[in-house]
Parts: sequence; C-alpha cells; structure tokens
Amino acid sequence: MKIIVGTRGSKLAVTQTNWVINKLKEKHPEVEFETIKTKGDLIQNVSLDKIGDKGLFVKEIEQQLIDGQIDMAVHSMKDMPSNLPEGLKFASIPKREDARDVLVLKEGYSSINDLPNGAKVATGSKRRKYQLLKHRPDLNIVPIRGNVDTRIRKIVDENLDGVVLAASGLLRVGLEDKITYYIPKDIMIPAPAQGALAIEIRENSKYIEEIIKSLKDKETEIKVAAERGFLDGINGSCHIPIGAYCDVDGENISLTGLYGDEEGNNLITKTISGKASEAREIGLQLAKLISKEYERYEG
Repeated sequence: MKIIVGTRGSKLAVTQTNWVINKLKEKHPEVEFETIKTKGDLIQNVSLDKIGDKGLFVKEIEQQLIDGQIDMAVHSMKDMPSNLPEGLKFASIPKREDARDVLVLKEGYSSINDLPNGAKVATGSKRRKYQLLKHRPDLNIVPIRGNVDTRIRKIVDENLDGVVLAASGLLRVGLEDKITYYIPKDIMIPAPAQGALAIEIRENSKYIEEIIKSLKDKETEIKVAAERGFLDGINGSCHIPIGAYCDVDGENISLTGLYGDEEGNNLITKTISGKASEAREIGLQLAKLISKEYERYEG
C-alpha cells in the first residue's frame, strides 16, 4: 500500500515529515510513502501579508486531505486551530521534542542574565516578548520573521544580541549547537503544545489510523490534551500572549497557564493540578480561573 503525505516545503516542515515517515517505515516496512509539498511554500517571492497568515498553509494541506490528493499531513501542533474541518481528525501523537524556548545569542554571551542593559533581542511572539520583559524590563525587543536559518543569520545581519526560538525546531533540523541558553519554564512558559507534532488524517482512514498508532506516546497525548484544553477554553488569538505547559507525574498532572493583554500590561500565570485522565477538563478549568481573574483586572 502507498500512503501520500502532505507537508509544507520549509526545511523544518520537511524534516518533521521525514521523521514521522522514517518512524512509520521502521514499524511498517511493507508500506510505501510518497511526500508532496504544498504550493504555498513554493511562493517565495511574495510576502506573507500578501497571501495570508501561516494558517493559509495549514488550510491548503487540509483541502488536499479533504479532496483525497493526500492521505495524511504532518504539522506542528502549536500551529493547529482548535477546530478541524469536518471530516478530518488527529491521529495518535508521537513523542514530543523539548518544549522549551531558547536563546541563540551573539558570541560572548551565555545566558539571559549576561545580556547588557538595552540588549537587542528579536522575536515575533508577544508571549515571548512580554515574558522576557517581565524578567528583564531593560531589554530592547524587536520583531523578526523568517525560517530558523534566516532568524539566526539576522543576529549578524541586523546586529542583534540574540533571537528567541523554539528548542524543538533547532533540535529537529540539527542546529542544537546554535542554542546558547535554554530558557527555564519559570521565566518563559512555552506555547501550548510547543514541540509536539500533529498528524492529520481523514476520519474514515481506519487503516492509516491503525498504522500511525505505532507512534503513540501516552504522556505527550496527556500534555497536549491539557495544554490545548487551556487554549480552547481561553479562546485566544495569535495577537495576545498565551502559554501553557503540563507536567505529568504518574496518574497526576500539573498545568501552568499564561494569559495577557495585547500590550503586555497584565500577564496572569496560574497553576492547577488534577488527574491525568481528565487532562482536557483541567485545561478548560484553568482557562476559566485565569479568565475570571483577567475580567477582574479589566473591570
């Protein structure tokens, strides 16, 4: 049997897709896999604001799934919306890569505390920006776009002192040596489901679903259920800082959530505990608690 896999054309997306395919081949050598890239990533000479946001690429792959042009798609889970199109579902979730954010710093610096007053650090994320400023209010946070290689290159090209990136992306594309400093989760709560992969299939793809089950990682599925439960409950957009991280200890979990306003004036962080079997409900419960506190602040 042949399974056709859809992916974006970026280096990270292709690497993630190949990782999934190679793991599946180990378990199912009888299955043939073919990869096709979305057109979206082939449009290199048009800026993203002219063709839409990153959700455009997800939608394009999803349309190919619905039309039957591909049989499965591999995404970064943190990029996925709460509700999938009718007829699509997530298959089992593989083991998560490191969820933390990292700093790639200019030569001579080794941690966030090494940076001089007013150091120029780049990130395109409000979640990262406002948490950095909470720890180091003196930093000069500047916006950045582009893939992993481009962002690292901008340290020299744009005379930056550092950039903030997801550890998972650097580790997956073999750039671990570029990581200067892993930012502790008590300084920077990661994005919900950061470091986890989403494998999307059609709801009626029983055979493919069965094959993907061989990649299932129970602990990752618990963490993702809790963190995405929080994301769904808080009902946030990419324009506001939202973070969530779940720790699993046997049958119990501890979930920390972050929520704030667009200007970063009010960042609320709370942690609650509960049963691993109720991971999503714990996420929704934490969202309610933080929303109530936020409303009190707004009122």
